[in-house]
Amino acid sequence: MATLATGPSRLMYPDPDRPRKAGVIDIIVVCLLLAFVVYTWNNVSNVLAYKWSWSFLPQVLFLKDETTGWWQPNLLLEGFLTTIRLSVWAMILACLLGVLLGVMATINRLLPKLIAFTYVGLIRNIPPLVFVFIFYFFISSQIVPALGIDTWARELGDTGKSVMNWLLGPPSLIENLISGVLCLAMFEAAYIAEITRAGIQSVPSGQHEAAASIGLSRLQSFRHVVLPQALQAVTPPMANQFIMLIKNSAIVSLISIQELTFTGTEIAVSTGRRFETWIVVAVMYFVLCYGLARLFSRLERKQQLRKAH
Repeated sequence: MATLATGPSRLMYPDPDRPRKAGVIDIIVVCLLLAFVVYTWNNVSNVLAYKWSWSFLPQVLFLKDETTGWWQPNLLLEGFLTTIRLSVWAMILACLLGVLLGVMATINRLLPKLIAFTYVGLIRNIPPLVFVFIFYFFISSQIVPALGIDTWARELGDTGKSVMNWLLGPPSLIENLISGVLCLAMFEAAYIAEITRAGIQSVPSGQHEAAASIGLSRLQSFRHVVLPQALQAVTPPMANQFIMLIKNSAIVSLISIQELTFTGTEIAVSTGRRFETWIVVAVMYFVLCYGLARLFSRLERKQQLRKAH
C-alpha cells in the first residue's frame, strides 16, 4: 500500500500498480447489468414483434471471387476499411495543419496569430454537418476534379492500382475519398490547433530562459526545448481527438462517401435487416475505437515510464 504522511496521521491510498481482482460487489453489479440487458432485450422484442435473423451477415462481410477462389471483403467490411483509410489520412493532414496553426497562434506577430485564431474560430463555431456540405459542394467539388486525380488513377498500371486500392480504396472512388479526407482534416485541424497551442503555452517560461542562457536562438529553443515538451503533453488529447475523428467520419456518408455508415445504410435498406445491420455497425465502430483507446493508453504509460527514468 502506498501511504502519504499528513502530520501525526497517515492517509492510505491504493497502490495503482497492484493487480486488481473482481470482488463480490463487482460480480453483483455485473450480474445486475446483464439481467437488465436481457430484460430490456426481451421487452423490446415483444413490443416490436420483430423476428431477428443474422443469416445475411456473412454475405455482406465477405464475397468469394469466382476467378481466384479467394474470399475478399464485401460491402460492409469494405466500408469498415474505407473508414480506417479515411480516418488515418484525415488525421495525418489534420495533425500537419493543426500543429502549424497551433504554432502560429503562439507567435508574437499579428498576421500568423490572426490567421490561426480566425481559422479556429470559424471552424469551431460552424456545425460539422453545415461545414461538410459547404466545403464539399462549394470547394472540394471544384478543386478535386481540377487536379485531375481521377484521370491519373485510371492511367495507373496493375501494380499501381493494387497499391492504391490498399491505401486509398478503389481508384474509381478516389475523388470521393479525397473530398472526405479534406473535409475531416480541415474540421479536425481546428481542434488540434487548440490542443497544440495549449501544449506549447503549458511549457514553463523557465525553460525558455534556460535555453536562452546557454546561447540557443528562439528558433533553436522552440525546436529543441519547447516543442518536444509540448508534444509530450498533448499526446493524450491528440489520441482522444483521433478516436473522435473516427466517430465523426460517419458524417461524410451524407456526401456519398462509401464508408461504414453509408454501406450500413444501404445494407439495412436492401436487406430489410435494419436492427441487425446497425448493431453490427455499432460493434465495428466500438471494436475500432476501443482497440485504439487501449493502444494509446499503453503508449501513454510507456511514455510516462520513460519520463520517470
